[in-house]
Amino acid sequence: MAIWMGRSLRKPSGGRIRRHSGKKRRELSREIIPLTLGENRTKKIRTTGGNEKTRVFKANTINVSDPESGKTSVAKIKTVSENPANPHYVRRNIITHGAIIETDIGRVKVTSRPGQDGTLNGVLLK
Repeated sequence: MAIWMGRSLRKPSGGRIRRHSGKKRRELSREIIPLTLGENRTKKIRTTGGNEKTRVFKANTINVSDPESGKTSVAKIKTVSENPANPHYVRRNIITHGAIIETDIGRVKVTSRPGQDGTLNGVLLK
């Protein structure tokens, strides 16, 4: 089922807004596909203007930067420990921006948007 991202048909007061034109294809969005743990899997998607967006569907590694030493390394993901977007995402191991995950080098906070950027980056927490 398509997701329509157009303007609401209701005013802030609750009154109805009558549209002067019908719904347009450019107002549609795509289904949300959450990033889960697993073997790395990405896909390129065509966006408006012929641009490309890379989506990450599954990942088992993350680029971790250490703010104290200034170095970046690749770490294996063990599990998701916290996710402020939705508490049920922890149980399902879904990774979003702001999620805190356990890696083999410690706890990491995700700083990238995997569905938008195409990479999984994070900052090491102390």
